Amino acid sequence: MAGPLVSLKVLDFTALLPGPFATMVLADLGANVVRVESPTRPDMVRWLPPYDGDTSAWHGVLNRNKRSLSLDLKRPGAAGIVKRLVGEAGYDIVIEQFRPGVMDRLGIGYEALREVNPAVIFCSLTGYGQTGPLRDRAGHDNNYLALSGILSYSGRRETGPPPLGIQIADIGGGALGSLVGLLAAIIHRSATGQGQAVDISMFDMMVAWQTHLISHMLVAGEIPAPEAMALNGGRVYDLYETADHRWLSVGSLEPKFWEGFCHAIERPDLIASGLSLDPDAQTRAKASVRETVAARPLAEWLAIFAPLDVCVEPVLTVPEMLAHPQTVARELVVDVPKSTGGVQRQIGSPWRFSEQTAEYRHTGTALGVHNGEILHEIGLSWTEIQSWL
Repeated sequence: MAGPLVSLKVLDFTALLPGPFATMVLADLGANVVRVESPTRPDMVRWLPPYDGDTSAWHGVLNRNKRSLSLDLKRPGAAGIVKRLVGEAGYDIVIEQFRPGVMDRLGIGYEALREVNPAVIFCSLTGYGQTGPLRDRAGHDNNYLALSGILSYSGRRETGPPPLGIQIADIGGGALGSLVGLLAAIIHRSATGQGQAVDISMFDMMVAWQTHLISHMLVAGEIPAPEAMALNGGRVYDLYETADHRWLSVGSLEPKFWEGFCHAIERPDLIASGLSLDPDAQTRAKASVRETVAARPLAEWLAIFAPLDVCVEPVLTVPEMLAHPQTVARELVVDVPKSTGGVQRQIGSPWRFSEQTAEYRHTGTALGVHNGEILHEIGLSWTEIQSWL
């Protein structure tokens, strides 16, 4: 059964993680995504180990379900091909990840493309957006987290902010931000027939993710700081080490959960101090919880908390998570066919629909393997196609 986005045709000019993750989601849900990639300067994701046969595992997942068009955008005539894809072939959704102005200089910016298709939706994904003093500045995930203020209140008072295990700004800000922007523009176009440019900044998204926290400062002058708030280690909501150097996540904030937690660890005497708003009482409660949890190994705590509904879970390793019954039940690991034969195990789509399902047609392919069929869509002759292969 075709996915819910089967009517969409997308040209993907992105690289690395944020844009490719966004277009992977679109492709999983049925969109016809063509990845446009330089033949002389391919995306470094193709080179990153580990390899699965002749395919990088990163490339295999981030570019699954997409077709590959190898095109030197600086070559004379390349802009004409892109315009024909947008105008004649109906690829009226474009997502690009160059620095501001690059697509304009190549002759395929928003203004140039909407001349051939006024309904085109053109999403630009950058670190700092199309305006402002940092618009041309390079950046990576931890830079956006740093400048947005998020790292200023993450981690411990004594040790400072940690390097995070996943790319929050890239995926949460860049990829998911682009998806929301694109789909909103698509809904607007379906109602009005009007396309538009969408400006997504990973820095902006990280600022916006703090809406609820920054409101405290804007209204009451409370500046976020490490271990100073209920959800960043300032109260009993925290991580606690067990006797065998594993960890429990304790999210027992509400009174009913905290009371259940205290009874489970046989420390009902901590109920009052754990619910107190007095910082000193909270500090004492946490110290007692830390000492109590450290007295038993993880397995014993799991046996105690498994039947209880008190918001306590173990910190799993990735192999443990993959084998967990919830992961298995949700079918989050899938086998995706490789173009060279066999399958590659990948994390599947987390989106669930009652009428459709995500499709996994193939992993990322060799560079330019679909040039012939894509160029045929805009009416190029076989002789003309040969010159672009």
